[in-house]
Amino acid sequence: MTSPSNYSSAPVSEFLLICFPNYQSWQHWLSLPLSLLFLLAMGANATLLITIWLEESLHEPMYYLLSLLSLLDMVLCLTVIPKVLAIFWFDIRSISFSACFLQMFIMNSFLPMESCTFMVMAYDRYVAICHPLRYPSIITGQFVAKASAFIIARNSLLLSPVPILSARLRYCGTNVIENCICASLSVSRLSCDNFSLNRIYQFVAGWTLLGSDFLLIFLSYIFILRAVLRFKAEGALVKALSTCGSHFILILFFSTILLVVVLTNVARGRIPMDILILLNVLHHLIPPALNPIVYGFRTKELKQGFQKLLQRGL
Repeated sequence: MTSPSNYSSAPVSEFLLICFPNYQSWQHWLSLPLSLLFLLAMGANATLLITIWLEESLHEPMYYLLSLLSLLDMVLCLTVIPKVLAIFWFDIRSISFSACFLQMFIMNSFLPMESCTFMVMAYDRYVAICHPLRYPSIITGQFVAKASAFIIARNSLLLSPVPILSARLRYCGTNVIENCICASLSVSRLSCDNFSLNRIYQFVAGWTLLGSDFLLIFLSYIFILRAVLRFKAEGALVKALSTCGSHFILILFFSTILLVVVLTNVARGRIPMDILILLNVLHHLIPPALNPIVYGFRTKELKQGFQKLLQRGL
């Protein structure tokens, strides 16, 4: 193991993750709720995927997009939380050089993949409400396949430079990361080189992608709201709003937690580092745990599909 000394001349081959450097006693108290949230996220998303897979009535574009969101949530959870729990339970703090940058790539690319998926889902709801007669011809299985390929390709290609630039830096000093995860800036700060390019690229690329996605989501809901207010048939307004209610709640969860993380990082000097680390971990855990539950409880077809799945099991 590379020595954690601040003046080691040997190149770093692995890193040490130090969760909550000022309050390491938190680990014992946090391990139980984080474990329960992790099991909830994995179980709920797996149940949703199995239900959609087995129930033929759910083989529709909207549920295919929801399946993609669940897969992204599960990958993000599995990339971050098991390592965090291994630190909490078994004090396994070391992470190899390659594993650290792989984790960094997944975290940096899958987060915008989720926002892009929300954007495609917003377009799906826009077409369903504003152009219902054209919906079957526009939102098809082929459309979902192309949208999924775009989501993966766009974010993988544009955000892969973040871990690549970080991996190319020279790490010749301390190998102690004061974080539970291999966040790009937490790792780059350990290098002996100037990492301004890394910081600028991550900021510009990340916020360009997230910003464009949220702008398109916002515009979709503006058009939906305008169309809904024109409905005159009794009950049409409630029905139209209920079709996009679950989607709006998921976006609210995602954007609120993201906003909290951003604001706390902006106020880094006034907020303890341990709080920032905890929020970073929760950002990869709370949305994956809540997303399938919100859709499951609010979508009649999913509830019926889950009931049929239980009946088959019994």
